[in-house]
Amino acid sequence: MVDYAAVSAFGFSLETTIVFCVIALLIVGAVVVIITSRPILDIYPYLNPSARVRARTGRLFDEKQISELVETNNVEEVENYLRGSPDYANVLDEYPLDKALDVERANTYDYIARVAPKDVKGPFVIMSKKTDIDNIKSLLTAKEVGLTPDETRELLIPCGSLYDDLTSLVDTDNVTDIVTSLDSTEYATVLEDALPEYEEKQMTLPLEAALDKYYLSNLLRSSDVPSDENKQILYSYVGTQVDVDNLKLILRAKEDGLTYDDISHYILADGYQLREWKLKDLMDSPDVTNVISGLEGTKYSSALADAMPVYNETGSVAVFEKALDAYSSNYSKSLAIKKPLGIGPIIGYLSQKENEIKNLKIIARAKREADFPNSKIMEMLI
Repeated sequence: MVDYAAVSAFGFSLETTIVFCVIALLIVGAVVVIITSRPILDIYPYLNPSARVRARTGRLFDEKQISELVETNNVEEVENYLRGSPDYANVLDEYPLDKALDVERANTYDYIARVAPKDVKGPFVIMSKKTDIDNIKSLLTAKEVGLTPDETRELLIPCGSLYDDLTSLVDTDNVTDIVTSLDSTEYATVLEDALPEYEEKQMTLPLEAALDKYYLSNLLRSSDVPSDENKQILYSYVGTQVDVDNLKLILRAKEDGLTYDDISHYILADGYQLREWKLKDLMDSPDVTNVISGLEGTKYSSALADAMPVYNETGSVAVFEKALDAYSSNYSKSLAIKKPLGIGPIIGYLSQKENEIKNLKIIARAKREADFPNSKIMEMLI
């Protein structure tokens, strides 16, 4: 109850005091509303995208269906099986199996880039540009090995913003002319910078590596400085992809006997968990075994150490690449669980879809070879 005498001592009328009290109550009420509604405001932008992505997640193949695909007798049976899936039926009506899988992957990234909430859309838009980069690489490689225009055209994925432009370049005389013709694209500078090395070595590797580094750099930068939990999870997801790609490059280089000077300019030095000094140490390692031991203390150590016995038996770094893919997949699943009402379902679906398409490609390739053991296919799957 208001003490009118006390209020009057401060020179305020009763009416003025009541107004002040009402304003104070409104301010307190507004603060309470903001605090209690903040979680809802954080979740709201993800409600529709998550629902749409979950519907697609339900169409992914489970272990039983993958096993049934492995048990098919030939690639024609694989294709017929896939026609029963709404995700693959339409693309298989238009394209051969391998190209249909590439188109489905490109369509998936385009879809996620469209539905992702505005605050996290940037990295997914960059991921969707991977199709353009893959098409540029195919065009450069085809021209380098002397494929005909028709053969080159067949290599291109009919998706991406540059598909029409790249198709018009299949008649170009040489690699240098292709790079020059791309001067109006965002890839012009990185390709032109790598062109002298290509002309010196007569290998497309410098051009392809420059494209990969440009892509990864943009991807990491687009998710940098995470300001909330959704962005922190996205940064971890993107950063792990960058580290994995860097490690794959280092391992392949060590297998080929290349030195730090040979590969340093292909590495994205500003990595995620593996920073520049660590990457340099790994590149300076004398061989693959020392690269693996040099990762002790990082989150990639145990996954690669577990693959060491198979490497010692086969001598192929492919076992480490598979181990890194499996680690990346499992890590993405763990991130998806952290934010089920936020970015989690988007990351979970994208990772699972990528793995599904990789596995379908492995199965399709194996079924083209006579008497390829099903047990061996199962070992190759992610």
